Amino acid sequence: MSDPQLVFVYGTLRRGGSNHFRMAGAEFIASGTITGRMYRIDWYPGLVLDGAGDEIQGEVYSVGPEQLAALDVFEGLSAGEIEGSEYRRSRTVVIGRDSRPIDAWVWEWLGITDESQRLRDGDWLKHE
Repeated sequence: MSDPQLVFVYGTLRRGGSNHFRMAGAEFIASGTITGRMYRIDWYPGLVLDGAGDEIQGEVYSVGPEQLAALDVFEGLSAGEIEGSEYRRSRTVVIGRDSRPIDAWVWEWLGITDESQRLRDGDWLKHE
């Protein structure tokens, strides 16, 4: 995977999020949505992909291999691994604002979820 990769960010990495600085150098592609269930885990969100879930707001960026590896480490994955202890990097289809589908990576939560912490509005920035 030496070519740039598309990633969908839905939490603290979004514009206006506390960790957006980690996206420096990435190319913004589009705002969009995916379907899933978002939970407040602590100071950060966790997303469970679910075709019958809520509309999750986020952004698609193009990142190079070094930045993708750094984002994996930030999400708790070891370099070169797709699955870690709390998250795994999964493929998803993002629906862009122009209704165009975009195939991208997303970091999916693997831990325990609490329905009382579900963020049904799908917009982490309203809760950070």
